Amino acid sequence: MPTARFTAGFLSPVGWVRIDASDRGISSISFQEETVTTDDALPDFMNDAVTQLGEYFACKRQRFEVLPLAIAATDFQDRVWSAASEIPFGETVTYGDLAKSVQSPDAARAVGTALSRNPVVIVVPCHRIIPSTGECGEYAGGAWRKEWLLKHEGKKM
Repeated sequence: MPTARFTAGFLSPVGWVRIDASDRGISSISFQEETVTTDDALPDFMNDAVTQLGEYFACKRQRFEVLPLAIAATDFQDRVWSAASEIPFGETVTYGDLAKSVQSPDAARAVGTALSRNPVVIVVPCHRIIPSTGECGEYAGGAWRKEWLLKHEGKKM
């Protein structure tokens, strides 16, 4: 039996956010430059994701409740994304610090590569990882979005 596919979108302060899922869980959350149309019927977990992301942007949520994710990852990516998910709202760590936390102290660049492939932005808060220079750094959704998200969380950049 084919797997059902769902799409939800909403306009956030940093542009359109698209959430894609199957009946097994969320497969991606990404920023979009164009309007995203929401399917008429969504599973409850998709509505929960939209609600939680809306609360995040409205400064009413700092941590996401468990959302079912259906994402493919290597073991290293999984470790990096899990560690990134533990970084508290409003805090940042360097790529090197994150590499140490996943027992790969010399893998700061590999950590950056894993983060650039994060399929669920904001929920896995890869925007909270910055270069050792203290600058904002790169971000798959655009450096300006990363800077906005960090300022939204109270970080001065």
